[in-house]
Amino acid sequence: MHDIISIQVTAEWDPEANVWVATSADVPGLVAEHSDFRELQKMVNELIPILLVENNMLPDHDRPKQSIPVHIAAQAISKACVTA
Repeated sequence: MHDIISIQVTAEWDPEANVWVATSADVPGLVAEHSDFRELQKMVNELIPILLVENNMLPDHDRPKQSIPVHIAAQAISKACVTA
């Protein structure tokens, strides 16, 4: 196993579903949705340790636990028409 330096997560606004959708190439299986971005962050932070264990991505059990920074990059596109 190798040490995980940080985890990059992408959150995109889905206007049709009216939710933020978070995914990560660093954590296989990570997909989370929520209408509130702060709640989405909480969900992501809860899911990551579970998925790291399920994907056997953590170092040996005899090593001390490590703190892994999670970076969430969010983007949303807004379309509107205005009368000028």
